[in-house]
Amino acid sequence: MSLLLKTAFATLLTLLSVAPVHAESLDVRIGYLQWVPDKGPVLSNVISEPEDAGLRGAELGLADNRTTGRFLGQNYELESEVTGSHDETLAAFKAMHDKGTRLFVIQAPAQTVRAVMGQAGDDTLVFNAGAKDDALRTTECHVNLLHTVPSFAMLTDSLGQWLNMRRWNNLFLITGPTDEDRAWADAFRRSANRFGLKIVQDKPWTFDADLRRTAANELPAFTQARNYDAVVVADVRGDFGEYVPFNTWLPRPVVGTQGMSPVTWHFTIENWGAGQLQNRFRAMAGRDITSDDYAAWAAVRSIGTAVTDLNVADAGAIRDFLFTDKFQLAAFKGRSLSFRNWNGQLRQPIPLVHPRSLVAQAPFEGFLHPNTEMDTLGFDRPESQCRING
Repeated sequence: MSLLLKTAFATLLTLLSVAPVHAESLDVRIGYLQWVPDKGPVLSNVISEPEDAGLRGAELGLADNRTTGRFLGQNYELESEVTGSHDETLAAFKAMHDKGTRLFVIQAPAQTVRAVMGQAGDDTLVFNAGAKDDALRTTECHVNLLHTVPSFAMLTDSLGQWLNMRRWNNLFLITGPTDEDRAWADAFRRSANRFGLKIVQDKPWTFDADLRRTAANELPAFTQARNYDAVVVADVRGDFGEYVPFNTWLPRPVVGTQGMSPVTWHFTIENWGAGQLQNRFRAMAGRDITSDDYAAWAAVRSIGTAVTDLNVADAGAIRDFLFTDKFQLAAFKGRSLSFRNWNGQLRQPIPLVHPRSLVAQAPFEGFLHPNTEMDTLGFDRPESQCRING
């Protein structure tokens, strides 16, 4: 045998000896459920969310999982249902569950998340990628429910830190008419108290005029006050908030759900390798990634990260792993992310953006915490009644 053949044969034996051997492949089945209620007509011509927001993020997470899984004998499948009602979502969950699916990502209102958890058994792990309600993290926690979408409190705490840092302490708060508007505003009032801010005017929005024609007349009068440093808007669906900037009585910045906003993700984020994530998503979906997409992607990638380490698809084992120090989600936000063991919330920095630029990212230097400064955003362990992991 020639020297060349001997060398090649030795190399082959070496590769075979170190390559992982899988007696059989591992199938990982993930169910994705999405129900976004009709928000009704809005008074402004805002750009609506894509109808597939969330679903396409889950699909990108699946593609990322498959990239690693193909080398480890792991086969990932995503069964998705975009439903039209609360009841349809529950029926879709039951159908998937009856077929053996035990890993789920759900983007739906809080009441639907609660109902799903009422049907889920102890052997089922669910990721909430849509409901921001604080109660799901403080008083109504479920041991097998994790949250990859930030809570209202996390979003408003990031804004509160920024306002405190800028010394914009006196605020004019405008709250819209929907339940989500009131939930956002309640979270901001807590944040204002937490970070030493003063709400000098706290007014509900009660008008139903078409602001495309009347904003220049309505808003200066509505925001008339002796003094304030910034206007904070709580208008989640976009009824009026788009018209507040540049129409206030005093020449002041606008922040909140419009103006400069705290979000889960934004297409202008480019640091920490985020440009690569953005480009892959655009190539797949033909549009920019949204916050809903990112939360769903993070959920599917959390599953993939656990399966890669454990080489099992058991929901209980995955859940336990996600609460260990071994789990760190590489999530293009400049830090490795982890889950809070008392309420299942994914710790994560919060970008503060305006429509075409990243302004800053919370948490900010100077806001201290004994464990991690990311726990300065949202309800910390002493503030939550939940103890889902001891």
